Amino acid sequence: MVNPNIQLISTPKASPAGGHYSQATISNGLIFVSGQLGFKPGTNEIEDGDIKQESLNCLENLRLILEECGATTNDLVKVTIYISDVEYWPVVNSVYADYLGEHKPARAIVPCNALHHGFNVEIEAIAKANTIIINN
Repeated sequence: MVNPNIQLISTPKASPAGGHYSQATISNGLIFVSGQLGFKPGTNEIEDGDIKQESLNCLENLRLILEECGATTNDLVKVTIYISDVEYWPVVNSVYADYLGEHKPARAIVPCNALHHGFNVEIEAIAKANTIIINN
């Protein structure tokens, strides 16, 4: 049974969910965005590029999901970034800082082993919900 207190969010603008999960959920005034890989936004296509492009794609998919929820990256309160190698930390941190500008939510960068589909970056987040989404 679906919990009526949790809204399931999906948008074709961001990369589609590839498993049994929602792109995001909204509950108790918070948006929980599932881990976003570096797929080209709106597709499940792997775009040729480097760690910078992959990071940008993750962030853009995240932004598009937040937009569907009536939020922006300025509503982010906690971000977790998974990287396949700690050597990527400086580049990912730089792309992230440029993308978010002055906004500095709580964050962790977690070095781990290989990520799904051979990606090197995955980003999940929690943001403040500003509106209630109806008919999603």
